[in-house]
Amino acid sequence: MQTTAQKLKLIVFEINKEEYAIPVHQVRSIEKLLPITRVPNVAAHIKGVINLRGVITPIVDLRARFNLGESEYSNSTRIIITVVGDLEVGFIVDAANDVLDIMEDDIEMAPEVVGSVETKYVQGVVKVNKRLFVCLDLKEVLQLEHSTD
Repeated sequence: MQTTAQKLKLIVFEINKEEYAIPVHQVRSIEKLLPITRVPNVAAHIKGVINLRGVITPIVDLRARFNLGESEYSNSTRIIITVVGDLEVGFIVDAANDVLDIMEDDIEMAPEVVGSVETKYVQGVVKVNKRLFVCLDLKEVLQLEHSTD
């Protein structure tokens, strides 16, 4: 019996010197850092909105979302514009590094502890040569925090 594993393209990006990946089909574009308009009364990881070619797009700082601490933005800082369900959302990352071709079978279940990102945000991990990529579940990353106050 032969299985036909699907090829998958991933966008690789960096946060806090760790490499993460998301499927190319979820990425609309990768932009240099643009002016962000702050929106009052939103979670700290939501930096605000940008006007990208006439579309108002919310921007999430993944460092803040994953509680990895603040960092100065640099020339390599990028906003990855993604489509998650019906939402178009931009994610601020330290750098966008690569496009990777893998087979769907190459994605392994996330171990109990993966780097410094909560496992609920992790879809799996991919090993390519000596590099390890954490595949994020963007739907989970966008889930609103449950407030208890």
